[in-house]
Amino acid sequence: MSTDPGTALFAERPWFAANELLAFVVEIVALACLGWWGFTTGHSQMLHVLLGVGTPLLAIVLWSLFAAPKARLRPGLPVVLVVKAVVLGGGAAAVYGVGHPVAATVMAIVVVANTAVAETLRRTVPVRAARAEDTASAPESG
Repeated sequence: MSTDPGTALFAERPWFAANELLAFVVEIVALACLGWWGFTTGHSQMLHVLLGVGTPLLAIVLWSLFAAPKARLRPGLPVVLVVKAVVLGGGAAAVYGVGHPVAATVMAIVVVANTAVAETLRRTVPVRAARAEDTASAPESG
């Protein structure tokens, strides 16, 4: 059995692992939707390319700076949720913008539910896993 606390946490909480996987898939889908919208928006080929590449790229930069698990700048929860709303909600809005309102609604519901569950589960670490992390990080007395 693995001694990695992160792996043990997933083994103890399979719903947490499943929701984290869903969160990753939702993030990738949102980026793809932003690109899809960008490549279909505007009247010139240059604008298609600029929006199709630039919109997801901007979303990636925002996400990596503020919302990723190892973000460079880890602000408080309200700012993280705003960034997630902009990126993931932007993906749903992009699907609406390309003419698929039902799919956009479904995506928005999945985004809200997944984000709510993910943020709740991330803040409720099992007692055994918390003790293991405290033990691993405690300095040895000699």
